Formats: sequence, C-alpha cells, structure tokens
Amino acid sequence: MLLNEASNEDDESYCYHCLGMIKDNLGQYNEAIKFYQKSLDIDEKTLTPNHPDLASSYNNIGAVYDNMGKYSKALSSYERSLEIHKIALPPNHPDLAASYNNIGSVYYNMGEYSKALSSHERSLEIKK
Repeated sequence: MLLNEASNEDDESYCYHCLGMIKDNLGQYNEAIKFYQKSLDIDEKTLTPNHPDLASSYNNIGAVYDNMGKYSKALSSYERSLEIHKIALPPNHPDLAASYNNIGSVYYNMGEYSKALSSHERSLEIKK
C-alpha cells in the first residue's frame, strides 16, 4: 500500500489526505473524516500553527461535515480555516473568499439567512 511507502511525515499526511478525498467522493463520510483528521494531526505537528495547509485540512473536514448535514461541526471547521487564512494570506486572496462562501452556505443550510447573506457579501467583496 502507498501509505507503507511513505518516507516521511509529509508523505504520510498526503497519503491520508488522498484517502480522505477518495472516501469523501465515495460518500463514506465517517471514513473520510478519520483520514482527513489523521492528515491534520500530522500537519499540526510538522507545520507552523497558521500554515495555509492546515486551513485546507480544516476546510476539507468542514466540507465532509457539510455533506453529512452536521452543520455546527462544518461551521466550526470552516471558521478555523478562515482564521488561519486571515493570518496567513493577503486580505484579497481567493481562498479567503472561498472560506466566507463556505461559511455562508452553512448558515444558509441552518436557516440563518442574515448570517449567510453577510458571509456571502464578504466573499463577493474579496472577489471584486
């Protein structure tokens, strides 16, 4: 298996990330979360606290929870991703807009339309 071939923690994290993507695409969401979390756990030990790759991992976990309809968990993960993006990226970076968009979508799904609107408007401001 590819994971057994991983020569360092970066490779191992990437393998877990890929396994998470596959499980997510197969609709095996609980397994996807486990693999994404393993990847995140490795990255949290090897990367700086606000590294953009951590934001990506939180975003992926949030997306799976979103797909599962676990909106409070999705929101928590998306908000952590946004916090990291705000620190690590310039204020007009497209990943910031994507974070606000994801948060807005969760608020919409939760029926919190004013918060959804605010998040989507912030996303649009960044995209301009």
